[in-house]
Amino acid sequence: MSDTPKFEVIDRRKFKAEEEEHQSAQRAAEPPAVPEPPSAGPQLVVNESKQEAAAFEIGQDAAREDGLPPAPTAQESHEQKNAYEAAAQRLEDLLRAQNPGMGPQPAITFEHLVQQFYVSAMIQMGAGAQEGQRPRVDIVGARTTIDLLGVLKEKTRGNLTDAETRTLDSVLFEVRMAFLELTSMISVQAMQPPPGPPPGKR
Repeated sequence: MSDTPKFEVIDRRKFKAEEEEHQSAQRAAEPPAVPEPPSAGPQLVVNESKQEAAAFEIGQDAAREDGLPPAPTAQESHEQKNAYEAAAQRLEDLLRAQNPGMGPQPAITFEHLVQQFYVSAMIQMGAGAQEGQRPRVDIVGARTTIDLLGVLKEKTRGNLTDAETRTLDSVLFEVRMAFLELTSMISVQAMQPPPGPPPGKR
């Protein structure tokens, strides 16, 4: 038997890795630490921007409780307006490319809005029907459009130029007169007795 001592080499990296895994498992099994109650020392101060954000959230919640969707922020409205104008410009560029003689489109004014309501009301009252065709009348829709013109007049009172006021008053007068004439015709037709059977038939 030899007197030479025997040496055994042990890889400590393996034991270190197992030890770390064991400690991680123990930490995961431990219950979360309960925070200590605040002391009389320094307190966390919320900056003004966070307070404004909290106030905004409260306002948004109140709007949702009223049944109204939350209003867009000023930045959202600004970004959307810029995106809309860019899209409108691209559309105008495409139209000009297909119609080289077309000039720039005029800016939309208050008169355009009033004119749009006027055309809608007159079409709803049967105007614009092709010759030989029976006009299609939407008397209820026409009344709604005329009432919208009345709302526009009330809500813009004191904010219009003299020319805009004359335009709105003239259009409102004209569509109301057309409505009166049409409803009078409808009333007369409704009072007439229904036609009898053709002669020779029982």
